[in-house]
Amino acid sequence: MTTHDQTIQNAGTRAERMRQPLALDVITATAEQHGVCVRPFTMEVGDLETGELRHVAVPCGSTVDSVCKPCATKARALRITQCREGWHSEEEPDFTPEPPTQNQTELLAFRADLVQAYQQAVEDGEAEADELREEISGVDAELRQLGVRGRLPSPDGPTKRGVKRSTRRRQDSPNLPRKKVEKRTLGREYAGRFRPSMFVTLTLDSYGRVRDDGTPANPATYDYWRAARDAVHFASLVDRWWQNLRRCVGWDVQYFATVEPQKRAAPHLHAAIRGSISHEVLRQVTAATYHQVWWPAHDELIYDGDRLPIWDGENFVDPDTRKPLQDWESAVEDVQEPAHVARFGVQVHSKGILGRTEEAGRHIGYLTKYLTKSTGEIVTADSDRQRRHHDRLHEELSRTPCSPRCPVWLLYGIQPVGANGKTIPGHCKGRAHRRTTLGLPGRRVLVSRKWSGKTLADHRADRKAFVVQALKAVGIEKTEPDRSRFVWNKIQPGDRNAPPRAHLLMHAIAERVTWRAEYDKALLAAGIDPPNPSATPPIAA
Repeated sequence: MTTHDQTIQNAGTRAERMRQPLALDVITATAEQHGVCVRPFTMEVGDLETGELRHVAVPCGSTVDSVCKPCATKARALRITQCREGWHSEEEPDFTPEPPTQNQTELLAFRADLVQAYQQAVEDGEAEADELREEISGVDAELRQLGVRGRLPSPDGPTKRGVKRSTRRRQDSPNLPRKKVEKRTLGREYAGRFRPSMFVTLTLDSYGRVRDDGTPANPATYDYWRAARDAVHFASLVDRWWQNLRRCVGWDVQYFATVEPQKRAAPHLHAAIRGSISHEVLRQVTAATYHQVWWPAHDELIYDGDRLPIWDGENFVDPDTRKPLQDWESAVEDVQEPAHVARFGVQVHSKGILGRTEEAGRHIGYLTKYLTKSTGEIVTADSDRQRRHHDRLHEELSRTPCSPRCPVWLLYGIQPVGANGKTIPGHCKGRAHRRTTLGLPGRRVLVSRKWSGKTLADHRADRKAFVVQALKAVGIEKTEPDRSRFVWNKIQPGDRNAPPRAHLLMHAIAERVTWRAEYDKALLAAGIDPPNPSATPPIAA
């Protein structure tokens, strides 16, 4: 008997062998255990000094567990850090702009000359206008590198301003108290040492009585029309609420908020607010907040089924009369009243929270609980009744425009912004129309600019600096390579020179094991017990 036959005989029956895990599955499970991205994309890195070419696995950066658990775990850990650092901060963040440098002003003066020459070339119809436009783009990129932020004036001149709408408050909404907003982000201090903050939950209005499973008690009377439009414009309504809250309390309220779906599939907001605000004020602001959608009316479909607008090479036209559909700009100019008014529900849940307490930690965990799950994994339908409810809501969302560029506008006889021959009437790829999201906004985390004074990249850099410093304390030096000497190129699918994913994962696992051993050594030297290996690993230096 050969060695191969002996191996097969020892492995048991075919069914037993088929139940054994595949090598790639074992490698993937090991990668997850050590915090290595399991779906990396390959980059080719060239060293300009040595001429060496090598392949590097770059983490996918997914925030969803079902896609890549290690990357999602790291992303959630960063959000937890961001939430914790900003919630009970006791110092005002410093955002005082630095004065412009001489290089910035000289380059901007050069840009002004280029813009003048470009506009003159366009007016005279000269061919060098395109070259001047490209040169202006290069100067803009250089200004960004010099640290200039904000929008630079367009070389083509100011665009047409939108229709100005009345800012007078609606008569069917209560008045909103207003104060001059002070330039501070910290709330009031009590007893000389306590500075409490808030945890607030906002929900949308009721569309009809629902059962415990979130389905309507009477689907025939449930207001799916309003539910769909409120979901589409939920983000704008939230922005209006923060604006009104700041005007009411008189200081620059900062927040860390997450958007999640309720059982009825309507979005609601959980928010950590820095500073203390009375529940009565929160209730008044919520009751007085609304968002008016100044879009053309979209109540009744004009085109449906097989009768749809046709692209004639320049515009979408009526299939019978061949007359062009009304364009978006003129349709908006004709609007006399808002197409929809979104509001929150009357119930507002709020609670005062003290910093550095167990309760604060629990609420941070609650805020970030579902960040590693996709919306489709949260909004689940486990019964026929729930599936019918989701189908009916999705049906309404499929004929609710989500933006001025949405192809659904063609069903209402309006040509959306940017329409062309590839636009399919009624078919929009936007998130609001997907069956898995049911209108929930794409941004799951909403963070104000002055929350912690840092971006996620800044928090990631802080973690890396901490690890580097800890390793340096035990004699392990991690020098930062000169990135200007490297050229990065993404490997295209099917490239024969790209190493198999299994090889990349094995190399990454070996590197991570080494990093973990070095980090554990640094922690032990500092008198700290190393964390569980299955916990979130440190960011490698």
